Amino acid sequence: MSRPLEGQTVVLAEGRQLEELAQMLEEEGATPLRCPMVSILDAHDAAPVLAWIDDLIAGRFHLVALMTGEALRRLLGFAERAGRRDAFVQALARTPVLTRGPKPVRALKEIGLAPALVAEAPTTPGVIATLGKEPLQGKTVGVTLYGEPNPALEQFLAESGAAVRTVMPYVFGPATDADRVAEVLRRMAGGEVQLVMFTSSPQVDRLFEVAEERGLQALLRQALERTEVAAVGPVVAQTLRDRGVRVDVCPERGFVMKNLVQHMKRSH
Repeated sequence: MSRPLEGQTVVLAEGRQLEELAQMLEEEGATPLRCPMVSILDAHDAAPVLAWIDDLIAGRFHLVALMTGEALRRLLGFAERAGRRDAFVQALARTPVLTRGPKPVRALKEIGLAPALVAEAPTTPGVIATLGKEPLQGKTVGVTLYGEPNPALEQFLAESGAAVRTVMPYVFGPATDADRVAEVLRRMAGGEVQLVMFTSSPQVDRLFEVAEERGLQALLRQALERTEVAAVGPVVAQTLRDRGVRVDVCPERGFVMKNLVQHMKRSH
């Protein structure tokens, strides 16, 4: 029986769930070309993370905006190492939680919890639209960040009369050396690759950083013009478009890797 992605070579920029994604593609006949762009690391300084956890345990937050599932898993790790895991989970159970997309919902489910609110769309504007319907004046909102500040959300909360307490429990680092990234770009530009998949915005940023560091901007443009580009959801798709990249495949809902693979199958 013919498989939809038979004979397709697909570059995978994913890191954490790389092998899971590679297996999904192999089952559909594709040949995965592994090139993880970023690794996820615990925040280097535990003190501000633990201070945020202590504020939650002390009941100082009226609401928590959980932007990623990875943030919750990292916070659990910090809390466990500090002997506060049970207290952290109990405090989270007492505090209304808003989630940005399916991944934080899944992370909550892993510890037996569910969100009180789910963002209208799995984006910062979606979170803001949902929070805009809530009474925020005089409330303290705990916000998990991912890799960098979120000025739009912080400004909205401040203008709504809320106090904002952010935490950044993890940071991104390079996962593959620049030589490997450059080699993959050459293969893409040479027509050896049919698809490239991006599952987070930092992966896109890392690709462009390597091209800039190595003076390979022209090669990068050629590689992305010659290769179909798939994005896991609207945030990643917008990051690509902001950099002038055409997005060929992007699910309209269900922004997880399995759904992205299904969309890629239907496009072939």
